[in-house]
Amino acid sequence: MKRLFTDRTVWVRQIIVAAIASGVAWQVGDLLIKDGGVVAAIICALSIRISLFKSVREGFGQIVGTAIGAGVALACVTIFNFGIISVSMTVLLCSVVARALHLGEVASVNVPVTALIVIGPGLSESTAFSRLASTLIGAAIAILFSYFSHAKTPAARTVDKVTSLANKCAKLLGEMSEGVAAGYSQNEAGHWLAAARLLVEEIPGVRAQAIEARGHAKWFPTAEVDEAEELYVRGVAVEHTVVQVRTIARTLFDSAVKGGIAEESKRDIAQALSAASYAVSSKAEQIKTAEGIAESRSATQDARIAGAALADSLMESSDKVDQEQIVRGISLVSNIAIIADSLDESSPALHDVITPGEPSMNQILKVSPIEQGARFGARITKPFSWLKRRFRNYF
Repeated sequence: MKRLFTDRTVWVRQIIVAAIASGVAWQVGDLLIKDGGVVAAIICALSIRISLFKSVREGFGQIVGTAIGAGVALACVTIFNFGIISVSMTVLLCSVVARALHLGEVASVNVPVTALIVIGPGLSESTAFSRLASTLIGAAIAILFSYFSHAKTPAARTVDKVTSLANKCAKLLGEMSEGVAAGYSQNEAGHWLAAARLLVEEIPGVRAQAIEARGHAKWFPTAEVDEAEELYVRGVAVEHTVVQVRTIARTLFDSAVKGGIAEESKRDIAQALSAASYAVSSKAEQIKTAEGIAESRSATQDARIAGAALADSLMESSDKVDQEQIVRGISLVSNIAIIADSLDESSPALHDVITPGEPSMNQILKVSPIEQGARFGARITKPFSWLKRRFRNYF
């Protein structure tokens, strides 16, 4: 019974904070606004998320959604009275408006939801205003309590996610190294490939956490911007590492399908994979403890040396080994070199290529208000462009 809670401390902390926040929102909403506690508690439960940064965005989405929903709801009820037509038109118009404003997925859902809360029985201008105010109270309390949802800062959580994923990569590389040395089967290679695919699925979580740490550092006074940027680069580096690990697993699986690895290459491939595993684990330890930089660089250099030795071995045995196996072996050398460059953070792919930010569907506004205003202004002035051309010669 004790382990049911101790093994899920983060989740337990989050639900306790969410429960307390919703209760406080209900109490504050009832104290400040007559019968405003229910709406405030609902909005608080919808807005509070796993971090302060995300709750601020969720709260903003609730505010935008409520402002739009309240106006649309009042208009629909005024025209059609309260009933099936007004409810249907409210949801329809709110969805259209959310689409027109390029609201993100969360805010787009919040618009009709908050509109239905506002459009409830007994709707009047004063009732709509009180429900709007209750929504603001619930969002504000959610933002306040979300600070306590985690015991660690966004930067510390990014370190945990990056090191955890790196250690899983190192473990899988170690298993593949031992399997190649012992002579693996197609079933074992399939297990490695499946495990590598699962690692790839963790990449969005790491990237989202790194983006959160970077965004948090820009406005929170105690956060270090340089540290957040460094962690973001390390998140991209571990992402590249995971992709190469999956490619290695796929290459070994293809080799098993084609008859296995030649005896002449087994030892060198196993050593190269073992060196890559140690390099990844050393880098993870260095990120977690902020120490052992020299040891980490030495490990990545050993991985490069092992990869070069594998390449030399493949070239020397080219007359004995099938050409397809040589090509697959050379691809392993390339994968290990990319892993080493990513761990050293020396690859231009980490610094010279702009990594996409958070998906637009997770943002409150897919298009910035400034850009939306510029587009709207251009549409308005377009019919009068001929006047500008006519009078251009006079000014």
